[in-house]
Amino acid sequence: MNMTDRLDAELAPQRNLLALRGFRQELLASNIANADTPHYKARDIDFSSAYAKAMNGQMQAALAMERTSSGHLKGAGAGAFDGSVAYRTEFQSAVDGNTVNMDIERAAFAENAIQMEASLTFIRSKFQGLQTALQGQ
Repeated sequence: MNMTDRLDAELAPQRNLLALRGFRQELLASNIANADTPHYKARDIDFSSAYAKAMNGQMQAALAMERTSSGHLKGAGAGAFDGSVAYRTEFQSAVDGNTVNMDIERAAFAENAIQMEASLTFIRSKFQGLQTALQGQ
């Protein structure tokens, strides 16, 4: 096992964590953006179970769309974490059928952003430790 493989294996949990946090941030932003859309259903993920699945290799890789004709548009396909998305439990019904609760969405968005920053700080400290070891200080 070479140095690159070791570094990749060492950072795999943090890479999975950041990818999942980024995906959740997109979901929460989508919920906030659609707060006034009639019949929009707020979505989120059970973060701990999705992370456990990602670490056990149970998350599927992104599915690519196949073009069988030159006239077909390129599709984005499904993301690796799309299978973990669920609708958020409705706390207060709205007349227009929208289930977005802005207080919950903003709090979840802020918490997820703080967790993401903490993960980046952890990774930064790992690289600083490696740099110090390589410099011999």
